[in-house]
Amino acid sequence: MRGYIGTEAKIAIVTIPSRIYLDHAATTPLRPEARAALEEGFALWANPSSPHAEGRAARSALENARDRIRNSLGWTGEVIFTSGASEAAEIALNAANAVHDIATAVEHDAVLRGDRPEWTLPVRPDGAADLMALSAESRPSDLLVDDPENRSLVAVQHVNSETGNRQHIGFGAELVHDNGGLLLVDCAQSAGKFELPQMADMAIVAAHKFGGPVGVGALLVKDYAMLHPSGGQERGYRRGTENLPGILGMAAALEACTDPYIDPSVLEPLDAFAGEVRALGGEWLSDRLSDPTPYIRAIAMPGMSAQAQLMRFDMAGISVSQGSACSSGTMKRSHVLTAMGVPDEIADRTIRVSFGWTTTRAEVERFCEVWLDMANA
Repeated sequence: MRGYIGTEAKIAIVTIPSRIYLDHAATTPLRPEARAALEEGFALWANPSSPHAEGRAARSALENARDRIRNSLGWTGEVIFTSGASEAAEIALNAANAVHDIATAVEHDAVLRGDRPEWTLPVRPDGAADLMALSAESRPSDLLVDDPENRSLVAVQHVNSETGNRQHIGFGAELVHDNGGLLLVDCAQSAGKFELPQMADMAIVAAHKFGGPVGVGALLVKDYAMLHPSGGQERGYRRGTENLPGILGMAAALEACTDPYIDPSVLEPLDAFAGEVRALGGEWLSDRLSDPTPYIRAIAMPGMSAQAQLMRFDMAGISVSQGSACSSGTMKRSHVLTAMGVPDEIADRTIRVSFGWTTTRAEVERFCEVWLDMANA
């Protein structure tokens, strides 16, 4: 792999030895189909909002990509292109025709920010949102009431970025809708891998999580009437010129996703490995989860901090992480594991390993081998 380090005076080419990348929940490598689509987009350099022939050609390609993304996701509503999941969340939280914000305690930092949410929905020890807390007997009396003038927006992450647990959206959607609320589902970790929860009113998608380019995503909306306009582009719901090359890359990446997302044989070594982790006194956190998904695994090693593990794996040529990429650099304890009631001494020894479209069985086997060597040292 070749990387570039530049200064004003010169650009140096640095060769990086071959490594094993197992941090796909942060960003997964660009698919060749997406790379080719980016090149196509760079040739259509005009602004899609311009009325001349070049602008109309760009607009045609943009709308074609919008239809392709809608079809790939099985989405019957509208698609608003954004710079990624964080901007999609920002638009939903700020522009939704709702007065109150409710979110589960395990949401991404892009949702759990500032003075939001107004009320945090607890999760059970298995990571599942305590949806019964949405019932009238449990929630604050002024939230999620069936009143258009006092509507609530409820945010739920489909697949958790740190544990891989999947929330069952259907029951929560019924409770939210029965009380006149809007349901926002963060599908950044599930789009392209699992069926999109069609009962959502809004959904968040990020291209770089399934092999598209960084810097592009979408907010899916059942009906524009759920939002109030706030910008000049994207039907007035977003500011800024659309990233046409990125959008074309996103569409191509989605169409390249397979079912299943990863051949199950690639991840087969994890079954035996999980047993060895348990036998050594480690924690296979999937054992705790209500619905663990195969592409993200959280593992606690006995006797070694997560930070020490990350450094040793990095020296061994393996890239893993300690929770969400947006917060792991802060060295803070995971708010997700805390919300689940995972003891601090386990949370502090937990790393995340995540798999993607480039992962091979040999890479999984090598990770298991290095983890066991470290644990037995």
